[in-house]
Amino acid sequence: METFVSNPKVKLREHSLTKFSGSGERLDCCEQCRRNDSRWSFLTVFSPEKVLLVYVFLMTRDEALQVFRETGALLEGHFVLRSGLHSRQFFQCALALEQMPVVERLGAALAEKLRPLGATTVVAPAMGGLVIGQEVARQLKSRFIFVEKEEGKLVLRRGFKIAPTEKILIVEDVVTKGGRVQETIDIVRANGGNIVGIAMIVDRSGGLVSFGIPTVSLIALNVETFAPDQLPPDLASTPATKPGSK
Repeated sequence: METFVSNPKVKLREHSLTKFSGSGERLDCCEQCRRNDSRWSFLTVFSPEKVLLVYVFLMTRDEALQVFRETGALLEGHFVLRSGLHSRQFFQCALALEQMPVVERLGAALAEKLRPLGATTVVAPAMGGLVIGQEVARQLKSRFIFVEKEEGKLVLRRGFKIAPTEKILIVEDVVTKGGRVQETIDIVRANGGNIVGIAMIVDRSGGLVSFGIPTVSLIALNVETFAPDQLPPDLASTPATKPGSK
């Protein structure tokens, strides 16, 4: 039996299994489940009468971009990024993340990429990473904490603690040069944490930024950026705005 539920990206299928070890086990239970389309991931949900495999459709880059277009979060103009670079495009994640169904959908897509890493805590840099970081933690059933600015630099405060060797995921909204992610990495390592992965909704470097840690994104684009003293004529003649986090 196959049925679609209210979320069009989730499908339920009922199966009869010959054996299983307990609720929540991840299984590749039959030939029918070993699909050629690797964009489907599945989790098992058990009840006393039956087994349901919940297939979560992994979001493509084009689908994630469409979310930004539909929510008006992909802006065109002259922008100054957090990195200090200038750009014609700006991903205003705050607009994309206004609606909780969108937050849940983007968070689920990232969480499925990250689940095999086995992290116990998600750390996000404020402000940009807060909403998506907390949603990824909720999807993974992990603890969520954040770092925030104090006197111009990110710090761990509010009584948050990181245990030695604790498995940590760092989640950010948008990365261009990766400065805030690197600051967060330094804080986690200074507190003895073990960073197992990094995730972001948008990687504006197109994968060029490397942290030496497994990194995933929903959108990877090499968006053209310019130093303040090397602006092309169209940007030099247009006033710049700085819509991102301070």
